[in-house]
Amino acid sequence: MLTSLRSKAQTFWTVGHERTLKLKKNIIYSFLIKGASVLVGFILIPLTIHYINAGQYGIWLTISSMVSWINTFDIGLSNGLRNKMARSLALNETENIARYISTTYAILFLIAAVTFLLFYVTGSLFDWNALLNIKNAVTYDIWPIITITLGAFCVQFFLQPVNSVLTASHQPFKASLIALCGQALTLLAIYLLTVFTKGNLFLLVVAVSISPVIVFLIANFYFFNTSLKAYAPKFRFIDLSSAKSLLNTGGVFFFIQIGAIVLFQTDNIVISRNLGPQDVTVFNLAYKYFSLIQVIFVIILTPYWSAFTDAYAKKDMSWIKQSIQKMRKQWLYISGLAILLFVGSQLFYHLWIGDTVHVPFQLSLAMTVYVISTNWQGIYSSALNGIGKLRIQLILVISTAVLNIPLSIYLIKLVGLYGTVLANIILVLIINVFLTYQVNRITNEKDTGVWAK
Repeated sequence: MLTSLRSKAQTFWTVGHERTLKLKKNIIYSFLIKGASVLVGFILIPLTIHYINAGQYGIWLTISSMVSWINTFDIGLSNGLRNKMARSLALNETENIARYISTTYAILFLIAAVTFLLFYVTGSLFDWNALLNIKNAVTYDIWPIITITLGAFCVQFFLQPVNSVLTASHQPFKASLIALCGQALTLLAIYLLTVFTKGNLFLLVVAVSISPVIVFLIANFYFFNTSLKAYAPKFRFIDLSSAKSLLNTGGVFFFIQIGAIVLFQTDNIVISRNLGPQDVTVFNLAYKYFSLIQVIFVIILTPYWSAFTDAYAKKDMSWIKQSIQKMRKQWLYISGLAILLFVGSQLFYHLWIGDTVHVPFQLSLAMTVYVISTNWQGIYSSALNGIGKLRIQLILVISTAVLNIPLSIYLIKLVGLYGTVLANIILVLIINVFLTYQVNRITNEKDTGVWAK
């Protein structure tokens, strides 16, 4: 019996295509790391809410969602670097990699500095308490809190290409490990705040904003002095002429990122403006619970992006087709798990946060459909992102982003809080139809015209 199990385990790790073996290793390691990350995330929420309160927690969520838009200002460079590096590794063109990495870091530093200065100057002219519909949750100006969050995000923005480098070199589980360390440090910081201070939104924001920056600094220093030493960014490798090559790939990603932010990341602001920060907390509790399904599926999908780049560069279309079929089966299993989470959602909320916040049944049902729909989209987005066929995705994401905010506001007024989730579901389903059709054409080598771009 033990011999048989040992043999199967050995076969799992050693038999199969080299690309598939790398996928297996990354998926298993990522499951372990992400599992710990999810656990830390679930502990953080009630700890944070009890340290401040549901209203102030909603304020923090809204601010962090708004400031996280800075990530789009990399004009697609991180994703462009990811695809360029994966392709260079596949074709053994490694002499360009250090140049791509150094140039990316240099440009992101400039963007981060300019972004902080512009946002700081223009942001100080607004009454953010009024803009975010903050009434009795706090009695002081929240602009200093926004400034700290903005500064920390800008530094993190400059340091985060290490994730793209690790993913392109088929080590995405290490990028997940960086995120886990950031969460763990945040948890420790908030726990210390609960022990030594009373509820203070300002101190909370400092702890939550600075912790991931510290981890990213350590990660960059460690990896570029060990496993990634050959590709470490250096001033002499900065070549702005190579930026054009990166932007040719990354420019489309930039516009897709903008559309995706409007489509998926404006919910907190729309809810805060129309219903108040308390409902932002309710929405995010449901989202956090059901995002477990997305986390599981993203663990599976993440290694495929660079693997698809590798396979397409080597014209291995049969491997791409087989991989998509496997991902569809995994989508079915995980969709079943989403339904089980929905069935047990009310019990989980009670055990998790007690009676502090009530999450409506309709919101949980809508979230179930939403995560199932976005997981399906993830299959085809990963394939198209890795292959580099982005035109259709760009058109769809931008078009649906334009519709998202007015549709969300209309449905919130019509049915309440879960209306914003219904808006997302409708738009994601439209995207899914077109992306599925395009990938099927590509894998059958029948892509022509716009479907081949």
